[in-house]
Amino acid sequence: MRAHELTIGRTFGLTFDHGEDFFETLSTFCREHGVQQGYIPSFIGAFAEADIVGACEKLENPDAPVWSRTHVTNVEAFGAGTLAYDPETGGILPHIHVSAGLKAQSADGRTSHLLSAKVQFLNELVVVEVVAPRMTRPRNPDLYDVPLLTFG
Repeated sequence: MRAHELTIGRTFGLTFDHGEDFFETLSTFCREHGVQQGYIPSFIGAFAEADIVGACEKLENPDAPVWSRTHVTNVEAFGAGTLAYDPETGGILPHIHVSAGLKAQSADGRTSHLLSAKVQFLNELVVVEVVAPRMTRPRNPDLYDVPLLTFG
């Protein structure tokens, strides 16, 4: 386990507009407001389309991470995540998970890691800035090269 006390900075309420790219808009917000790291305790909204991690085929190694994507359309979404600093680009490395209900399929649900999404109508988010310690997401070569959140 890794744990570190967080020093919290500003808290923002955001709404993303119809047609916006979720990750592009999140990155633009962070750049414009100088947010380099933090967390999204929750967000609600809808996506016209989204790609989430998922596989339909048999997994060769059920213990390894899944890197394939599943495409969903017209979903209601509830999610949360963290924002880590990317020292190579000076930007953010978001890690967002989402539960999405497929509106046209009796709200059947999909829950996984969000890879991409286009906003439908709006998304409402709360972003909490973390000012210390530095949060980064280096890849761990001993654990399938998964990027893991680190502190300091």
